[in-house]
Amino acid sequence: MKFSLAWPSALRSKGVLGMNKRNIDYIGRCNPRKFYKRVDDKLITKQLALANNIAVPSLIGVVREQHEIEDIPAMVAAEDGFVIKPSKGSGGKGILVITKVEAGRYYKPNGQEVTPSEVYRHVSNVLSGLFSLGGNPDVAIVEGLILFDPVFDGYSYEGVPDIRLIVYKGFPVMGMLRLSTAASDGKANLHQGAVGVGVDIGTGKGLHAVQFDEPIDFHPDTNKKLIDIEVPHWDFLLHTASKTYEMSEMGYLGTDMVLDRDKGPLLLELNARPGLAIQIANNRGILPNLDNVDKLGDHNMTVDERVEYAKKHFCHSAQL
Repeated sequence: MKFSLAWPSALRSKGVLGMNKRNIDYIGRCNPRKFYKRVDDKLITKQLALANNIAVPSLIGVVREQHEIEDIPAMVAAEDGFVIKPSKGSGGKGILVITKVEAGRYYKPNGQEVTPSEVYRHVSNVLSGLFSLGGNPDVAIVEGLILFDPVFDGYSYEGVPDIRLIVYKGFPVMGMLRLSTAASDGKANLHQGAVGVGVDIGTGKGLHAVQFDEPIDFHPDTNKKLIDIEVPHWDFLLHTASKTYEMSEMGYLGTDMVLDRDKGPLLLELNARPGLAIQIANNRGILPNLDNVDKLGDHNMTVDERVEYAKKHFCHSAQL
């Protein structure tokens, strides 16, 4: 299915959700403005997740003021690696990943050294709001490094893959694995060149892969066949995503999760305005799944029941 060259009416007939309809009928209708901080502020999301027994990456520290930047070397001295991210950032902007700390020197996934002065300047930019929604002053979160689960060896290049699940009214309706590449500088960001692999909601198996919105069969850097992938802990990931509905009280969400080698599935963040490229990665529109949920009307289904419903009705075989 080629989305980019089709007429809007043709896209609608294929069940493709467009930006205006997403913004009005789903984000605007289902996500109360008063709860946006729960997902837009990663520090608040982390605190909410812990309160709801949802595992997240470890918190090393928080830098709120310029003078606290000087505390970072002592903060990370005992760490093998760490991540610095803006609490209110979006689209992967402002995330600094350090995979090796050695004698006070820091190294990125590609082996490039990052000097302490560069770290200070980066955090200063975070605090000034350079990477934040609306450009407002922010705080910098220093997190423990996520250790690459070996199940993804060859599927990602110099970065940790993440799993995006769209959750509508508590139902996981569409999934995608995002794999970093040399073009994306080790970040799982599709707009920067990461690979998106559509994942079967029923099984966690790969269905279809794209890079820069174009279909591909093999990872551009490792030559690994992409649809051979099968995400482990799939049921656990579906349940975690479903739980974020009650946690956030928002009806239309993107949930981003990772698999840590030692800790297993971890919730990275939530997104109240999830992008639409997940449909390209899955080679199908998301609207039929959203309509299916709406037809259920008001319901009192548990997390377990919602997950089982999603696996049955939104799996690949059910939509052929």
